Amino acid sequence: MAHGSKEECRQLVSETQQRDNLEDGTAPLFERLKCQPVCADDELGELHLKDLTEKLERKDLISQFEQLCQEAPHLHPFIKGVMVNATFLRETIIRDVQRFLRVLRTPPEETIATLLQECLSARPASEAELMQSLRLAKQELALTVALSDIAGTWPLEKVTGALTKFADASLTACVRFCLRELEKRGKFSPLDHEAPEKNAGFFILAMGKHGAGELNYSSDIDLIVLFDPERSRLTGGAEAPVEFVRITRRLVKLMNERTGDGYVFRTDLRLRPDPGATPLAISVPAALVYYESLGQNWERAALIKARPCAGDIEAGEIFLEEIRPFIWRKYLDYAAISDVHSIKRQIHAHKGFGKISVAGHNVKLGRGGIREIEFFAQTQQLIAGGRNPQLRDRRTLITLERLADCGWIDLSAAEEMEEAYRYLRLVEHRIQMINDEQTHILPKDDAALARIYNLMGFAELSEFSAQIRSKFELVQNHYSGLFEHEPDLALDLGNLVLTGDDEDPSTLETLVQMGFKRPVDAIRTIRQWHYGRYPAVRAPKARERLTECTPILLDALARTENADKALLTFDAFLSRLPMGVQLFGLLKSNPHLLKLLTMVMGNAPRMAEIVSRRVHVLDALLDPAFFGGAPTAEQIETALEVTLEQAGYYEEALDRTRIFVQEQQFLLGLRLITGTITAAELGQGLSTLADAVLCQLLPRVQEELEETHGKIPGAQLSLIAMGKLGGQEITCASDLDLILLYDFPEDVVQSDGKRPLAPSQYYSRLTQRLVSALTAPTAEGVLYEVDLRLRPSGNSGPLATRFTSFKEYQAKDAWTWEHMALTRARIVTSSSPEFSQQIKSVVSALLEEKRDVKKLSQDVSDMRARIQKEKPAKSPWQIKGIPGGLIDIEFIAQFLQLAHGSQYPQIFQTRTENVLIKAREVGLLSEEDAETLIPTLRHYEDLTQILKLALTGHFEPDEAPAGLLELLVSAGSEPDFERLTIYMQEQQVMVRSTFERLIGKVEVAPKTA
Repeated sequence: MAHGSKEECRQLVSETQQRDNLEDGTAPLFERLKCQPVCADDELGELHLKDLTEKLERKDLISQFEQLCQEAPHLHPFIKGVMVNATFLRETIIRDVQRFLRVLRTPPEETIATLLQECLSARPASEAELMQSLRLAKQELALTVALSDIAGTWPLEKVTGALTKFADASLTACVRFCLRELEKRGKFSPLDHEAPEKNAGFFILAMGKHGAGELNYSSDIDLIVLFDPERSRLTGGAEAPVEFVRITRRLVKLMNERTGDGYVFRTDLRLRPDPGATPLAISVPAALVYYESLGQNWERAALIKARPCAGDIEAGEIFLEEIRPFIWRKYLDYAAISDVHSIKRQIHAHKGFGKISVAGHNVKLGRGGIREIEFFAQTQQLIAGGRNPQLRDRRTLITLERLADCGWIDLSAAEEMEEAYRYLRLVEHRIQMINDEQTHILPKDDAALARIYNLMGFAELSEFSAQIRSKFELVQNHYSGLFEHEPDLALDLGNLVLTGDDEDPSTLETLVQMGFKRPVDAIRTIRQWHYGRYPAVRAPKARERLTECTPILLDALARTENADKALLTFDAFLSRLPMGVQLFGLLKSNPHLLKLLTMVMGNAPRMAEIVSRRVHVLDALLDPAFFGGAPTAEQIETALEVTLEQAGYYEEALDRTRIFVQEQQFLLGLRLITGTITAAELGQGLSTLADAVLCQLLPRVQEELEETHGKIPGAQLSLIAMGKLGGQEITCASDLDLILLYDFPEDVVQSDGKRPLAPSQYYSRLTQRLVSALTAPTAEGVLYEVDLRLRPSGNSGPLATRFTSFKEYQAKDAWTWEHMALTRARIVTSSSPEFSQQIKSVVSALLEEKRDVKKLSQDVSDMRARIQKEKPAKSPWQIKGIPGGLIDIEFIAQFLQLAHGSQYPQIFQTRTENVLIKAREVGLLSEEDAETLIPTLRHYEDLTQILKLALTGHFEPDEAPAGLLELLVSAGSEPDFERLTIYMQEQQVMVRSTFERLIGKVEVAPKTA
C-alpha cells in the first residue's frame, strides 16, 4: 500500500499498531512488509538483484534467500524497489550480504536491542577497534531502520526512537572508553567499573531532535558537554577543565571521523554557551552564570529539548533542574511574545510570502515544513509552560496533544499537525536514505525526485505532489494563524497625537520610547503629510488611509536600526510617489509589506535608493504572481523586448534598459529577503537578466554601427560570458566579464558601408560601443560595469578578438590562470549555431588537454598567493578574498577541471557548485571534502548575495544596520551574528586546509618596500 490518503494513513498506523501488539515484536522483518516501494525500472532492479544473488552465492547463502522469498512473495519486489531508488541502501546491502539476511530474518526490535547491548557492554582494546565496531553497528542500524521504515513495519516513534537510542548508546560507549583510558593513566577513579560514567561529574546534553528522541535518518547530533567539578572523580592531580576538554575532543573524533566503514554521527558542539570563547566542555558553574546573565531567547527555545544522554545522567538532571527558571518563565506574561517573535525572525518566517512548490522544496525549513510544526508547538510552550508543567515535554507530537488537552489549540489543529508531521518526517527520511546525506530538500531533477516518491510507494508524481502540497498548505495555515494577531499586539505603543500645532508631551514620550531620538522632527514630518503637501496625500481618501496605517508605519520604522533616518527615507519616498490611495490601502491590509518596505529603507541602503527613485517598482507587489517565485528567462526576455519596443530612439532604449534592470534587480532582491527564492536562484535570475540585456542590446548597438560603417560580409560574431556571469552566479554589484569573438572570410578586407573599416577596427569599435552602452552614466544611472581583461593579452590586447587569434593564443601563449578562467566560458549570444559549436569545440579541446598536475598545482598556488598579497583580506566578512574564502573554493573547482578534465570531461561545468558535485560523483572529491566545500560555497553565496543587495560599499559589521545583521544571521542559520562570524571563521579554516591538501600550500611573500 502506498502512503496515500488521510484515511489510508490512519488505517496504516492503526494496522501497524494492532499488528505490533499481536506480534509483540517477535515476527521477523521479512514477514512484516506492509508497504511496497515502487521499482520504476524493472530491468535495473533485476540487475541489482543479480548482483545481490552473486554475492549470496559467494557466501553460500542463496538457498536461505530463496526460502525467504518463497515465504514472503512481496520480498523480491520490495528489495528491487529499495535497491533501485536508494544508492546508500543498495551499497549497504551488497557490502555485507550475511548482515542483510540476518536483518531480514530477525525482528527489527531484536536487532536494535542487540546492537544497543553490544555497544554498552563492549570493552574495546583500542580506539581503532571501538571506532570500527561502532561504525559497523551504525551500518546495521541504518539498514534495519530504513527497511522497517520503508516497509511500514514501524511507526515514526520507533524509527526515530531507534536512531536516538543508538546515538545515546554510542556516546556512552565512547565516554566509557575515554574514562577507562583515563583510569589507566592514574587520573580517574570510577565508582562503578562496569559503568565508569556514574557519579563522574561529566555529562552530555542532547539537544534538538536528539534531545527530543526524534532523530532523523541521517541526523547530525547537537550536543552540549558539561562537567561538575564538585562531582568529579579525577585523581592524581588531574585538572577537570584540561582532561574533560581532551575527552570531548576525542569523543568528537570517535563519533565524527569518516573511515572506510563510514562514521557514527556527525557531531555539533556550537549550541554550548558562547562557543567562540568557551572550551568544548564547560563547567556547570560557568554555564549557570552564563544562562542567568547572558542567556538568549533562542537558547531558551533550544533548551526545551535538552536531555542528559550520556555520562553522569544524574548530574545532567540536576543541571537542567537548576536552569529550569531560565527556560520556563514563572508567569503567563505576554511580554514573552516578543521573545517568541525574535525566534520567529531568526528562522526567517515572513507570513504571507512564498508559494509552496514540490520540486526543490525544503520539507524541514520551507513553507509548511517540519520546522513550522515544531515552532508552532514550541512557541506556545515558551508562553505557557512556565505556569503549566504539563506542557514541558521535549517531544513535538506529545506537546501538540497536550496543547489541545489544555485548550491552547483546537483538537482538530493538533490532529492535522500530527498527521502532517508524521507524513513529512516519512518524506524527510526517504530523502536522506538515498545517499545518507543530511539534507531536507526535495530534488529538482525529475529522476531524483522520482526516487523519493517511489520509495514512498507512489508511481506518479501527480499523486505525491497533491498529497505533500496539501500537507504544506495545512501546516502553513495553522502556523500563520498562530500570529494572526501579531500586528494588534505591536500597536499597543502608547499615546500618539499627531495633529494640532503643539507637540503632545505624552506623544513625544511614546516616540522616544519607540526609539526616535528627534521626536519633535518626527511629528513635524508626519504633520506635513496631513497637510497634503505631497501629490500622494493630496486626496482626502489618501490622507485617511495614511492616518490609519501611521501607527503600524511608526512601529515598523522604530524597529529599524535608526528610526529617525528610516522616517526621513520614507518621507523622501512619499514625496516622489504620484498617488497614494492604493499603496496605503495595501499597506494597511498587509502590515507585513509595510514592515518589509521600512526594513528595506532602514537596513538595505542600496535597495532603498532604488525604491526611492523608482517608486513604481512597488506596483509588482500588487500582482499575486510576484509571490510565486522568480520570473523565467522567457518572461524576462519578453518583458525587456516590450520595454525596448517603446523606445523611439537609441538613447531612450539605453535609459529604458537601465530602468528595467534596476526594477528587476530590486524585485529579485525583495524575493530573496522574503524567502521566496534562494540566493542561488537570485544569482541565476540576475544572470538571466544580464543575458537578456546583452542579447537585446548588442543588435541595437550593431544597427547603430552599421548605419555608418555597414557590415562585414560573411562575418560571424559571438559574445562570451566569463567569471561570475559565465557561471550564472552574479550579484547586483557584479561586473560583467566578457569576450567578443569574431571571424570573417579571408578575402574580406573591409566593411561595406559608406565609411568602411577593416574588420579588426570594426569589431573593436563595436565592442567599444557595447561597453559604452552598458557603462555610460545616463540620467538613469549606469547599467553594468564591464571587465574585458579576460580577453587574450588582457588590457594590452584588442577589444575584440578574431577567432583564429583566440585559438592560437590559448593554445600557445595563455597562462594557467587564463585556462582557469576559460572553464567558466559560456556563449551568451552568437550569430550562428555553427560558430557557437566551433568555439565550444576549441574551448573543450583546450581544457581537456592532459596537464602536468605538479606544475598546475604550483601555478594555482602561486596565483592564489599573489592575489592574497595584492589584496590582503583581514576580516572573515571579506568573503571573496579571505584565505579559505570564495576564491579558494573556485580555484579548487577550476584546478580539478584542468587536472582531471581529460579523464572526466563531465566535470566541465560553468557553475562552481556543479563542478564540485560532478567531482564528487566521479570520485575526484572525497565525501569529507565535498561536505566541506559544497555547503560552505552555498553559505558564502547566500551571504554575499545579501551583502551586495543591501550595500553599495564595504561591509563593516560595527556600522551595519541591525536589520541587515538579522538578515545575515537568518541566511546563515545561526542564532546570532557573533556565532555566524565564528562559524564562518571555522569554515574558512576548513576550506583553506582543503585547498592546501588538494592543491598545495599558499606561500605569500612579504610586500617589498
